[in-house]
Amino acid sequence: MDENMAKKQPFMVRLVKMIAVLAVLLTAFIVFIYTPFYSKSILFLLNHFVPIEVNMVAAKSQQIAALSEHDDLEPGSHLWIARQAYLKILQETAQREDAANLNLVEARYKILEQQLQKKEDEDETDDDASEPVTTENKASSEPEPKAVENIANLNDLDTNVLMHKYSQFLTTYPVKVNDKDPISQQVSQDLQQANSVRDEQKADASKPSAIVVLGGGLTFDRTARKIVVNNYTRLRLEKTLEVEQQNNLPIVLSGVEAPYMQIWLKDHGVDAKLLENRSMNTCENSRFSSLLLQKKGGAPQIMLVTDEYHMPRTRRLFAQNGIATIPVDAPMPTALTSWKPALSNYDHSRRANYELLATMRDVIFGTNDCREVP
Repeated sequence: MDENMAKKQPFMVRLVKMIAVLAVLLTAFIVFIYTPFYSKSILFLLNHFVPIEVNMVAAKSQQIAALSEHDDLEPGSHLWIARQAYLKILQETAQREDAANLNLVEARYKILEQQLQKKEDEDETDDDASEPVTTENKASSEPEPKAVENIANLNDLDTNVLMHKYSQFLTTYPVKVNDKDPISQQVSQDLQQANSVRDEQKADASKPSAIVVLGGGLTFDRTARKIVVNNYTRLRLEKTLEVEQQNNLPIVLSGVEAPYMQIWLKDHGVDAKLLENRSMNTCENSRFSSLLLQKKGGAPQIMLVTDEYHMPRTRRLFAQNGIATIPVDAPMPTALTSWKPALSNYDHSRRANYELLATMRDVIFGTNDCREVP
């Protein structure tokens, strides 16, 4: 019996030593989590190992035009291409100081728009929509101009061919207007948009086209008895105010928080007109915002506002949707200490852990919880 006890004693000693070592390591790890160095280490890994290479196939859909806050047409559609041709012809007419023809171009565009809209309506209700567009809205009984001949059969032509045909229509279609009429208000607005495209976005395609701000959550204000942005979202919006003062760019607010974010910005003197208010997670933030930007004309590069832990994963997702990002880090609600363990440091560590695990999930398993369309 004494021999058996002698054999068991070394194992028990080893077990106790192992437990003691594990306890020391666990204690050290817990203390490490409460220091500022843990979150900084995770952030270093995220910034250096998360791939953010832009998907060049998806990027083509963001490079087809300059971003506009006003247009709401499907990119690549006949109506959208006609709009681009109209802005181009309008700008060229103004550059020739041919003010008398500005209203004429607008009148032609309205006719072209009506014909294309009629064609789209027919496609939705009739599978056999191959006949030429009718001329019920023509101002004269003259024959159909070649520029719009058989518009219904142009579906297989590329964008450049359609741009050429619609440009021909906008410069040759016979229509009567009073040359003495002053330039309409709509023409003035459209001309301002066309000049904005030329002077800003088209001048340097490498510059960002928009500021995209991701929501960080909402909270209930018991004093005002209403839902408001939480501290994460508020700090991102405060950073947006700084960026907006230095960059005159459209602002996209992304997330179900978007309407509340818009109210907060308006209360601080900034009017954000582009809202993506259906996304429920980061993947949908990037996907739905990219679709909105594409629909508004394209944004190959944006300034992205979120917190630094969220940034690497978000940049990767936007890159997969064809958009390059310039990171703009918003502060966290709590600040890191210089070195000592503190509860505020744990807030950063917890945020870093979440983003690390979420990034690993996205890379390994993909984004299965992300809807394709809003």
